[in-house]
Amino acid sequence: MQAMPHPETWLKVVPQGLYCEPGGFFVDPVTPVDRAVVTHAHSDHARRGHRAVLGSADTLALMRVRLGADDARETEQALAWGEAVTVGDVRVWLQPAGHVLGSAQVALEYLGTRAVVSGDYKRVADPTCAPFEPIGCDVFITEATFALPVFVHPPPEHEIARLLDSVALFSARTHVVGCYALGKCQRLIALLRQAGWDRPIWLHGALLALCAAYEARGVTLGDLRPATGAAKSELAGAIVLAPPAAVTDRWARRLVEPVVAMASGWMRVRQRAKSRGVELPLVISDHADWNELNATLEEVAAPEVWVTHGREEALIHAAERRGIRGRALRLVGYGDEDEAEAVPQ
Repeated sequence: MQAMPHPETWLKVVPQGLYCEPGGFFVDPVTPVDRAVVTHAHSDHARRGHRAVLGSADTLALMRVRLGADDARETEQALAWGEAVTVGDVRVWLQPAGHVLGSAQVALEYLGTRAVVSGDYKRVADPTCAPFEPIGCDVFITEATFALPVFVHPPPEHEIARLLDSVALFSARTHVVGCYALGKCQRLIALLRQAGWDRPIWLHGALLALCAAYEARGVTLGDLRPATGAAKSELAGAIVLAPPAAVTDRWARRLVEPVVAMASGWMRVRQRAKSRGVELPLVISDHADWNELNATLEEVAAPEVWVTHGREEALIHAAERRGIRGRALRLVGYGDEDEAEAVPQ
């Protein structure tokens, strides 16, 4: 009987990214390619210029908003969760990753072996996207953005309560919260609504289009208004969301004695918050923390894990203590949205 091929024989790291050789496609390539499977619509994973793109329907819709009508894509193929297709000689399907709307894990089966590419993921409930679903596999390829024991995220409801307590305490001031445009912004809005905030939420102009895209995809966000052009009196006591780079920019001068907040897993690091002039750090992350990463390795029960774009060494060490073989994949070109998001001019 012929031995089943190990995924390392058919999944290769090349300059364009992770290449599935028997399928003839890349997963989240960092340069334009003929065939791409895209896990989610953040700009470090969903790039311009691919000829054919496969992803979830929500991801493809968000890519159209982000990349514009002039992107070079000739064909798009949307997969429902669990819907399998054969690409080349490989069976491919998607399951939710819980990172942002439409974010997917990519399951790949070839000659009896299965590899799963996690993409970016988190494990806590998010009212704006489908929850992560573990997939048993032979090799699990995981992100490791917060793969250090110091990163244990508090419940997001706790951080939203801190924000609302500050709004109540400083009721005449504007609270401006730095958040990236895709995923974090809409999640914050939904969490605020769940906590009972039914007043208008004001938005920097760079956040408006993606909020509209979320609503078009069935995610209700409530009363949203553009902060640019609003009277200063309207913003007193208000909550304003803006890209991280805008909260201490000239744009923020329109706000009333602003309390500067930032929503990010990196706000666990006090020095990072202080260096960015953040008065109210909110530890709200769209990535799995240390405990969630380790719990996920247990749940998928893969005998081997490949770790990429993050703190690879610590997670590999933790995996090997469980008897799981570990490997640093060392893909380049990926980052964290909190650090990478710029303010459109």
